[in-house]
This record gives sequence, structure tokens and C-alpha cells, in this order.
Amino acid sequence: MDELVKLVSQKAGITEEQSKAAITQVIAFLKQKLPAPIAAQIDSVLGGGMPDLNSLGSMFGTKK
Repeated sequence: MDELVKLVSQKAGITEEQSKAAITQVIAFLKQKLPAPIAAQIDSVLGGGMPDLNSLGSMFGTKK
């Protein structure tokens, strides 16, 4: 998540604290709006890096 905070901070021209606050709000919003199985994986995705495309496809039920 640190990498995301830095990227948003740089791209938006805001402090890292502001970036982290914004990201936290977006994550909370996504967890509220996404189906439970996907929402439950958000923390693991952010903590462990992005999943490969096969993992992402299986999260959305599109992996064959």
C-alpha cells in the first residue's frame, strides 16, 4: 500500500498523509459496494501486491 500512497501523492500533488486518507476512503467505499467475496480480498490484494491476471479473473468469475 505504501507504493500506492506514494504514487497517488506524486500524481495528485498532495501529501502522503492526504493520499493515505483518500485511499482509505476509496477502499472503504469499494468494500461497501462490491460483492462480499471480492470485498473480502481487497486487503490481501493491497497487502500482497496485485494478483496476476488469472487470479484477478477468478475473483470476478471469468477464469475458465
